[in-house]
Amino acid sequence: MNIAVVSVHDLPSDLPAIVRELGSAHRVTVYTRMDAADRKPRAKMCPGATIEYVPAGPAEALPETALMPHLAAFTEELRLRWAKNRPDVVHAYSWASGLVAVAAAEGLGVPIVQSFQTLGSTRIRPGGERHTARTRLERAIGRRADAVIASCGQEGAELIRLGVPRKSIAVIPHGVDVERFRRQGPANSRGSRPRLLHVGHITPGGGAHEAIRALEGIPGAELLIAGGPVAGAPGAEQHLEDLRLLAKEVGVEDRVTLLGHVPHNNIPKLMRSADIVLSLPSAVPNGKVALEAMACGVPVIASATGAHLDSVVEGVTGLLVRPADIATLARRIRGLLGDLTRRTALGFAGADRAGSRYSMERVGRELVRVYETVTGRGQPIDVEETEEAEAA
Repeated sequence: MNIAVVSVHDLPSDLPAIVRELGSAHRVTVYTRMDAADRKPRAKMCPGATIEYVPAGPAEALPETALMPHLAAFTEELRLRWAKNRPDVVHAYSWASGLVAVAAAEGLGVPIVQSFQTLGSTRIRPGGERHTARTRLERAIGRRADAVIASCGQEGAELIRLGVPRKSIAVIPHGVDVERFRRQGPANSRGSRPRLLHVGHITPGGGAHEAIRALEGIPGAELLIAGGPVAGAPGAEQHLEDLRLLAKEVGVEDRVTLLGHVPHNNIPKLMRSADIVLSLPSAVPNGKVALEAMACGVPVIASATGAHLDSVVEGVTGLLVRPADIATLARRIRGLLGDLTRRTALGFAGADRAGSRYSMERVGRELVRVYETVTGRGQPIDVEETEEAEAA
């Protein structure tokens, strides 16, 4: 197939691995906005796949909220390119990409597959308001798309509440690069203290605040926090300073290390140096941190919500804790740190589940089945039903 992937804003972190998998048997073109003046308009990503940087607005990085005025230019560029080289299927990542894909494919008879990454209906603005305008757009895009990919069962249920037809929804989780994230491999150096590692956003709701508060009840352990904007980005220092003040308030500042932004390539070594990886956000659209830790064979304690409910099997591949339940979190960490046998068992089981259910090979295979269905090349499938049968 000739597959077009549209990601107007930043490329999802797992997209290159997915494209590599798809490119092994299909022709893939990724379309994203030109965000730097020195980029070449077209580049090879891997065998079978290229990326095209589409001029739309200033050639500089822009926040997602600033994209709307430039979507028309992006759409027109795609319309011209697809008129010359019609794709068999278009996969749009994010609501903005969906708007562009639907408009650019108008009249071409090209089926649209949509992934939202995060839904506006599940996100709260700082003032407490939900993203109602965005939610209306997501509802319209979801109803128009030929198939909508939900990353977990909870997202699938939310899509149904938005009015997306159940028959259009396929549950396909985010994958993990099991070649990079694996049990065997180098690990960062460490001292003799038990090491906890939290990876994720450092804003309220990201889980780092809860990890620091729980540390008060875990004597002797150290906590490393990886996450946050790249140094120099607006608000980066303020978020880190908020965590420093919290650690001082709780009385654990000598046991907390704020690493700031850590390049994704360095995460596997960091994870393998930890006794336990924590992933504690209040909203979990993809659960990639827990999956990556599982693939590395490191036991995971995760918030019991979103994608974690699908990927982390309680007591088998990790432990689940209700979001913001500090007392239970501290108790479960203490228990796991004191039981090497259980940590080892969770690590082995987690690595096995990550490799068998969440590998890019399997995710790519399930995506192709959806593409084949919407293009009329395959039989209708129910990915959620298939997963349940395999789990049984």
